[in-house]
Formats: sequence, structure tokens, C-alpha cells
Amino acid sequence: MPKLKSKRSIRRRFRVTKTGQFKHARANRRHLLSHRTTKRKRQLRRSVVSDAQARAIERLLPYA
Repeated sequence: MPKLKSKRSIRRRFRVTKTGQFKHARANRRHLLSHRTTKRKRQLRRSVVSDAQARAIERLLPYA
């Protein structure tokens, strides 16, 4: 059976953690952060994908 190809756009956007969860970069964390509250910036750190989305990502990344 041939190797399965992974979806390249998904592979660039997500990383697998040591426990097998998927992490992604959040929007609104690049620049102009000085006027945002500390609470907002702290909440933007959370980047683990939900279980429902993780199943879809696993299908697109067969070797993750």
C-alpha cells in the first residue's frame, strides 16, 4: 500500500504536542499589543484544539 499524503496546509498550521493534542498559533498576537489588556493577551495563549476538530485534523495528517 502506498504512503498516504498529508494535507500540507494543515501540517503548516498545527503542531502535535507530546500528549498527542494539536496546537495552533492564535490570531491577534503579532503586533499592536500595547493597547490590549493583559487578560486578553493571556487568553490568546490558549491554543489547543478541541476534540471534535482534532479528529478532523487527524484524518488530514495520517502520520501525526
